[in-house]
Amino acid sequence: MFMDYKDMLEGVRKDLPEAVFLKERFEIPKVLGHMQGNRTIISNFLQIASSLRRDVNHLLKYVLKELATPGEIKKSGALILGTKVPASRINEKIRQYANEFVLCFECGKPDTTIVREGELSYMKCTACGAKNFVKAKI
Repeated sequence: MFMDYKDMLEGVRKDLPEAVFLKERFEIPKVLGHMQGNRTIISNFLQIASSLRRDVNHLLKYVLKELATPGEIKKSGALILGTKVPASRINEKIRQYANEFVLCFECGKPDTTIVREGELSYMKCTACGAKNFVKAKI
């Protein structure tokens, strides 16, 4: 049975999840916090990690390394940085994290998961099916 290109394309589109066709915009939440003495306290760090759908420790390690500052997460869920850091710099580092570890390199959607195969890590997109190598920066 011979199928033309349009029939094959329609068949493939039917198999894709509904999330692929949604046009809503992905927005990275901004940090909420304040400076207390010579420390910076970010109160919504756990919410940022959950909206990015990534492990809190992975995001924490990246942010601390990029900002070159010590820090820890308290029981209340707040991130306490050991130095004064402006919110704009923290937001910039979280945006960089999203570009490297969350957004698909092919379609730009945030529907990705990080899969570890042996010693290599890949970012697999559930929207378009792309699979890209993730730099082991952390």
